[in-house]
Amino acid sequence: MSELVADCPRCGAQSITFDLLQQNYLRSEYDWKSYFETFCICRKCQRSTVFVLSLKSYDHRDAVSKGALLSLMSAVNTIMEVEGFIALKDQSAIDAPEHLPTDIEAAFREGAACYAVNCPNAAGTMFRLCVDLATRSRLPPDGTPGISSKQRRDLGLRLPWLFDNKLLPEELRNLSTCIKEDGNDGAHAGTLKKEDAADLLDFTVALLERLFTEPKRLELAERRRKERRAKKDG
Repeated sequence: MSELVADCPRCGAQSITFDLLQQNYLRSEYDWKSYFETFCICRKCQRSTVFVLSLKSYDHRDAVSKGALLSLMSAVNTIMEVEGFIALKDQSAIDAPEHLPTDIEAAFREGAACYAVNCPNAAGTMFRLCVDLATRSRLPPDGTPGISSKQRRDLGLRLPWLFDNKLLPEELRNLSTCIKEDGNDGAHAGTLKKEDAADLLDFTVALLERLFTEPKRLELAERRRKERRAKKDG
């Protein structure tokens, strides 16, 4: 039986041995770094945990074929690294919109995880960050007349200016009212409720889809069209 040494999130025992009973392949990065979910039983409290493991080294890429972790004679820690464990935060069913910049996608996923575990203030802060990051690139160059430094800096003032100057889709204006001036939407005061976070989520998703997802889908569709025409003409 394979073994894993890790801290037990159920009983708090540190560096305790687990029996690794099942593995489930998740994905790979860089064509070698494999990720797995593994069902493990703590030898101290006899309770189960699903750990997320990743391959440590390129040199071990051939050692993680189907079912391989279950038959290792030594602790799987020799070739695998513990990335974390499945918990309530993983309950989130909210997928990030497609084709987002890396920093915005990371902020959205963190906000979605907070929203799933009913932490509306944390969720609202991260959704607000998504909107902040997404709209900075819509601002005109520094020194452009008609916009103050406060409007550039304060998201609650920036959004109306962007709408008024046709730099954001007008149909999103009403949804944007969940973003108040000077951060006065509870994100800093800690007074957001689940409904407030849901409003921020709806606006964030709509904005990100219009700014990033839809243009990229159109770009990909146009690329496919050109490729089809090129094959036909060739």
